[in-house]
Amino acid sequence: MAARAVEVSQAGADDDPVVSAAWLHDVGYAPVARDSGLHALDGARYLAGLGADPVVVSLVAFHTGAEYEAEERGLARELASVPRPEQALLDPLILCDLTVSPTGEPVGVTARLDEIVTRYPAGDPVHRAVLRSRVYLEACCERARGCRQPR
Repeated sequence: MAARAVEVSQAGADDDPVVSAAWLHDVGYAPVARDSGLHALDGARYLAGLGADPVVVSLVAFHTGAEYEAEERGLARELASVPRPEQALLDPLILCDLTVSPTGEPVGVTARLDEIVTRYPAGDPVHRAVLRSRVYLEACCERARGCRQPR
């Protein structure tokens, strides 16, 4: 996903918080960061504790519809304690996350969302959150569509 973010970067890879967030967006899955069960929130808290750029922290916290998953997990208040990033930065990060498969292959947004829903059982908070956030996520990708989409 980070390579995809470099492709779509507006500022250049070294100065772009979207590229940094792409590298770090799933750090909340790491055992050292895992706490609440919401990897976006756990990653943001971990990065904030390390003194990371607050913009990167907020992008990690809110990436790919995290607010929907936070609601499903009863963690909306905790996530709201992190300042929400500008949508203009969040959109390309979401586009990057939803156009790269878990194995790093280019994929379309629809296929990626379908893959996530299929991977998690119907009762899982991620499954429910993706179903609820799908229209929002597709709109984010559409706004960021000036970037080259994989075929």
